[in-house]
Amino acid sequence: MNSDPATNTDKVDEASCRVSEMRPTVTETRQDAASTFWLLGLLQAGDSYYPTGAYAHSFGLEGLVQTGVVRDRATLRDFVLLSVLPNLRQAELPLAAHAYAALDPIAPDWARVGELCVLAHALKSAREARTATENIGRQRAELVATLHAHPLAKDYLTQAAANGWPFSSAVSAALEGRVMGAPLEAVLAGVTYASVAGVLAAAMKVLRIGQNATQALLTEALAQAPDLIAAASVVPLDEIGWFNPWLDIAAARHETADGRMFIS
Repeated sequence: MNSDPATNTDKVDEASCRVSEMRPTVTETRQDAASTFWLLGLLQAGDSYYPTGAYAHSFGLEGLVQTGVVRDRATLRDFVLLSVLPNLRQAELPLAAHAYAALDPIAPDWARVGELCVLAHALKSAREARTATENIGRQRAELVATLHAHPLAKDYLTQAAANGWPFSSAVSAALEGRVMGAPLEAVLAGVTYASVAGVLAAAMKVLRIGQNATQALLTEALAQAPDLIAAASVVPLDEIGWFNPWLDIAAARHETADGRMFIS
């Protein structure tokens, strides 16, 4: 053994071996990446580039702007915190959570899935809102079946056609999560982000408000996501629902407006 500390390579070799043993192998790294592959799928499904048609909807916001209820940053903030988030907590997220449970890939509860599809439509008072969730939900379900060729997605489309179920964006989001192997919390987080971001993106087209202001509102809203998701996850089926009459009235008026930028 070399006793000269300056030239002793034995200790260096021993330390190098220990470092090598601590490094993950290529196989281990690939396995870790594969276990979170669902994240890429959810990012894809929530991107504005994903062709669901959601960009063409303001989800009632344009109608509120036309009536003067939402007119600036402060009133937009009120709309997001007092209407968009409560609707997520009491309606959209619980619908997605119950649909996620019913869409068990091993033993799907198709009767419950159909019940949730019908309920999702019954909760939309304005025809524009029902049409929006129908079109977006259909497109999302058909896309996940086409892009991923998963039997659960194909069976869902078959069941929906055979039973005449209306499509729902919340149910389709749950279907996407199941097909991609995403956990429930991640699916609900994706629904939350897409809903709030979609409204704020529409706001920049109908209000004098910029990206920095809407990103600040988005950050504020998303800070409530953990509590929002936790509360929504335990809402019983018979307590799902959120009613906002001034939003429904504005959405109904929007349908016959002389001019409009968005479908809803």
